[in-house]
Amino acid sequence: MIVILTALEVEYLAVRGQLAGPRPHRHAAGTRFELGEVAGRPVALGLTGAGNATAAIIAERAVTEFSPEMVVFVGVAGGLRDWLKIGDIVVATRVYGYHGERSEDDGSRIRPRAYETAHEPLETARVLARSASWRAGLATDPAVHFEPIASGEVVLNSRTSPTARRLDQNFNDAVAVETEGAGVAQCGHLQGGLPTVTIRGISDHADGHKDSDDKTGSQRLAAQHAALFARALIGSLDDIGGPRVREPKARTAVTVVTNTVNGKSNNSMQIGTVNGGMHFGPKPDAGDRP
Repeated sequence: MIVILTALEVEYLAVRGQLAGPRPHRHAAGTRFELGEVAGRPVALGLTGAGNATAAIIAERAVTEFSPEMVVFVGVAGGLRDWLKIGDIVVATRVYGYHGERSEDDGSRIRPRAYETAHEPLETARVLARSASWRAGLATDPAVHFEPIASGEVVLNSRTSPTARRLDQNFNDAVAVETEGAGVAQCGHLQGGLPTVTIRGISDHADGHKDSDDKTGSQRLAAQHAALFARALIGSLDDIGGPRVREPKARTAVTVVTNTVNGKSNNSMQIGTVNGGMHFGPKPDAGDRP
């Protein structure tokens, strides 16, 4: 099974549109999930709400409840690069939890966390992005980018605010910003390296115009593109964490050597690996043998 998580209702609805045979599932603590299939694979879909802390808690509940092979986090993000177009997709190669720091009299010392995306699903996503098949039926032709993203506790809507400058100075390889990915990635890390993949559609440029999302429909468009790419990725995956068949190593031939020493003698042996045992003593009489 694969767990798919979203933070916002618009993201949830976009993914639910790809879900076949949805049926409700109630966690013991009251959290609601929907079970079904995406691209022929069983999935559990959940809504985390905004923020890294709540995202981590809901992700932990989902992982404990369903024991998934992988967690896919799907939604929207603000773009930090002008070359990103509305509706483009960013698959995170790394998620920065950028709000860790130590505050001193002479300034702050950044103490971030960074979570690398698992290699195998990332490679599958790269192959998929080279194909036009997942874009079938779309009115636009969104690009897919593989770049780091930054995840914090602030909804960024400025290119000049202290948070914007902090990102530019300390995380300038991040091309998108959001508020839940680090929590989900942390959950995967604590679950023994459970693969997590973050897929974000660009809904705005975090430049003071975020409030226009509802008027332009950019959030809905970005969420739909991210959900479509997530669906295609899930359908392209081999079994994550499943058994791998390897050719057995050739067995080394074993040579059995029997040395018999009569009388008094000094002997030396050069021995590599001894399988079995060694016996020192007088040669047993034939009658003593079993």
